Amino acid sequence: MLGIMRKYKQSILIKIVFVVIVLSFIGTIFLVWGRGGDKSANGPAGYAAMVDGTKISMDDFQKNYYRTRNLYEQIYGRSLTPEMEKQMGLKKATISSMIDNVLTLKEAKKMGIKVDKDEVAAEIAKIPSFQNNGAFDFTLYQNTLKANRVTPKEFEETQEQDLLVQKARNKVKEKATVTDADLMQEFKKQNDKVNLQYVSFSPADVKGSIKLTDAELNVYLQDHQAQFKTPEQVSIAYTLVSPAALAAKVSVTPEEAQNYYQKNIDRYQGKGGILPFAEVKDQATADAQKAKAAKEAYEKAAETAKKFRAQGNLDAAAQALGGKVEKTPLFTAQAPAAAIAGETELVARAFALKQNELGGPVETAKGIYLLKVLDKKPSVVPPLAQVRAQVERKLLEVKGAEVAKKKAEEALQQLSKAGAATKETGNFGYSPAGAIPTVGTSPELMEAAFALTPANPVAKQPVKVGERWYAVKLKNRVEAPTTDFAKASATIKQTLLPKKQQEELDKWLKGLRDKAKIDINPSIKD
Repeated sequence: MLGIMRKYKQSILIKIVFVVIVLSFIGTIFLVWGRGGDKSANGPAGYAAMVDGTKISMDDFQKNYYRTRNLYEQIYGRSLTPEMEKQMGLKKATISSMIDNVLTLKEAKKMGIKVDKDEVAAEIAKIPSFQNNGAFDFTLYQNTLKANRVTPKEFEETQEQDLLVQKARNKVKEKATVTDADLMQEFKKQNDKVNLQYVSFSPADVKGSIKLTDAELNVYLQDHQAQFKTPEQVSIAYTLVSPAALAAKVSVTPEEAQNYYQKNIDRYQGKGGILPFAEVKDQATADAQKAKAAKEAYEKAAETAKKFRAQGNLDAAAQALGGKVEKTPLFTAQAPAAAIAGETELVARAFALKQNELGGPVETAKGIYLLKVLDKKPSVVPPLAQVRAQVERKLLEVKGAEVAKKKAEEALQQLSKAGAATKETGNFGYSPAGAIPTVGTSPELMEAAFALTPANPVAKQPVKVGERWYAVKLKNRVEAPTTDFAKASATIKQTLLPKKQQEELDKWLKGLRDKAKIDINPSIKD
């Protein structure tokens, strides 16, 4: 194999298909289907998915997932939060892609598709990460794989399988055709203009007609308890030790000041760089004194807390520290008591403690706290009488959306009858962005509008645009002359064929999925 690679040292064009490999750096993911590691396929840690008995290991999934996430972070130029990742469905997209690859690879073998070593070598030679001045560099190839702990055999096997998948999918795509009727339909969509009649309904339009019973409200309250729960509340007593008050009683030796200066030398910058100790001796001594006072105060607070923790005796602990006890009213984590506003760590500790439990020390910018939980009220679902207005408002939103959609569905039946009261959009042309006059922006409704014909003028179902549901009917279509059709057909085919090919591939993959036995690890379904 390596001899064949040398044959292609002066190789050629860079394929865009390898851009993902360039962006993620080739060593991040190598999928060799069916190996899956040594872990048991039965435990959650052992598999990401099982596809007709073929195991996709959790390790392979994680590598793909992080590769995908890194790619998106490069595209967006920022780190993705867990919420963003979940919203984008990265885990689902990753495992779906891997499952499709497994199914395609199996089908490729059934189809008798083969890949020879020369093809593998040629494809590897085109990867920019292995090129030097546009030509394949065999030494760079070896060193890159070695740096990423991948053997040439593993990488070449993966490339072979990638080629098998590509060939199988290309063979499926070859079945896609663009007929003359398709071309004419697309030409007319791009050049005709349509005028729609429509009626629309929003939740606000219909909520006045909705009557809610106590039974419905109670069911909604029980099914959506998290929306109405009262927040957990606590009240605490606390004492605050101020290291600054102890600083005057603490002394530091010249050696301690010198050591502090050395450990924190970046703090003592001047215009010309680091200032010598002699010039900042007084400041370093004061800083060392404060640091020593803070350390001693914390240690004393910790020792005191340990002494009185079993009895939960905050009063005795405060007396031993020379402080006084303060108390707060009940507060929530989102709205702390005024006296401790901004003390995030203290508030978090308060909600972590049990009632009457002595906690701390907690060190903040203000000082060192010991605290005790005086009262604790758990989060509860209040009775309907207490939250009736909130429950009604939420349920009206849900019911309003349901009723608005139902009315739009009923309106579709009426649109086929003459004399139905409607509004009109006026004539407009096709736009991929979906901007429709007097309605708003909806690519879905735009596609539906230009699929309507005089023979079938009413849309099959209502479409939601913003908060409103629209039932639409074609009033008239202004057809563009077809004199330019022959000239435009070649260009239209170029744009339409890839869509048809993708549709053919999606249909094929769905068929494979429907026939396969697929088990996805529950831990990665979200």
